[in-house]
Amino acid sequence: MVRLEEHKHSTENKAIEKLPLPAKAYIPLSQHLGKISIPEVKAGEGVLTGQRIAGVAGHVSAFIHSSVSGKVAGLEEWPHPILGRCRAIIIENDGQDKSQIPNPRSQIEIDRLTPEQVRNIVFEAGIVGMGGASFPTHIKLNPPKPVDTLVINGAECEPYLTGDYRLMVEKTKEILQGVAIVEKCLGVKNVVIAIEDNKPEAIKAFSQELRAESYELRVLKSLYPQGGEKQLIRNALGKEVPQGKLPFDIGVVVHNVGTVYAIYEAVYLGKPLYERVVTVTGTCLTNPKNLLVRIGTPLKELIAYCGPLKEDPEKIIIGGPMMGMAQYTTDVPVIKSTTGVVLLNKKEALVQEEEFCIRCGACVRACPAGLMPCLINLASEKELWAQAKAYNCLDCIECGLCNYVCPANRILTQSIKRAKQEASK
Repeated sequence: MVRLEEHKHSTENKAIEKLPLPAKAYIPLSQHLGKISIPEVKAGEGVLTGQRIAGVAGHVSAFIHSSVSGKVAGLEEWPHPILGRCRAIIIENDGQDKSQIPNPRSQIEIDRLTPEQVRNIVFEAGIVGMGGASFPTHIKLNPPKPVDTLVINGAECEPYLTGDYRLMVEKTKEILQGVAIVEKCLGVKNVVIAIEDNKPEAIKAFSQELRAESYELRVLKSLYPQGGEKQLIRNALGKEVPQGKLPFDIGVVVHNVGTVYAIYEAVYLGKPLYERVVTVTGTCLTNPKNLLVRIGTPLKELIAYCGPLKEDPEKIIIGGPMMGMAQYTTDVPVIKSTTGVVLLNKKEALVQEEEFCIRCGACVRACPAGLMPCLINLASEKELWAQAKAYNCLDCIECGLCNYVCPANRILTQSIKRAKQEASK
């Protein structure tokens, strides 16, 4: 693990602002790991904010809800931040934001909810992992093996991103109410809230609120990729998740703070997941911000709100600069897993010329998954997919550290990604 330049100073002390609603929302049918959602509306139909507009196609899938009220303009292929293009439901905003959200539940009602009822509420709300993984949350609330420990991931280790930090500072009580819901649902004995030491206000906020709770706050060193599940478990609990296994195999479940806050909103307020906090930042912007954004809002509207531009960006990344993905158009919409939008100038986006591997072992020493990226890269270049799999390419978390430390500027992460795709076939 490595300490990176954080680049969080421009937004870490800026409160979350609500972005004005988009004139049109472009809501992709794929916003989660698993099967693509099935549209339940047609062109010309009226919809309300929070109304379900797409159903699930299986257990590993997620419902999708309208983020504005208005009329369905159509279903068509549209730019997608991860897939390139994907079918999307396009909704013309009527500007009224009429809602279909029911009345909030009382504490008495919430206390009477069974774990199965909680899972169903989360399922119906379309909640997925908000840290970027986008795994359907209702599945992680029902692990296939008994678990005794819940870890709340407040690391947010990617450079530039501060959305989770602001949530922890501004919504501490609500996050803890969400934690209590998850704790009850899982039936765990231990709850650990893990926050990196570069988030002093969040640490202070949780320290004050936890005086009346039995949860444990663990302050970790600011290192990358601290936010990876297995890395967080190792550093927060001193436990190792064996190769090829998942956290529940050692009795642990990890949830991101944003996910827990979404669970709170679903259970307490009856609110499905149709908006999220996004950090919009970079040296090209005059006013970087943390924004509460409706799902389906095009990137160009976020960028315009944080402008004017100091200079044209050379690269626009959704997510952080280490694990995020460069975009080819600002028509791409915000989806459930969008944590940030980072605008890089020419100097920052410069790609160094790739040279021959010098077998220095820097990538091996840096790899948080204990892999040999240089050898997986070699197998990938020669299209030896069985060999790449034997080198455990599927255990790669795609953190980008091998690229970062390589003195020969080898494009390792991208070749390992390809190896993972081919080895999984």
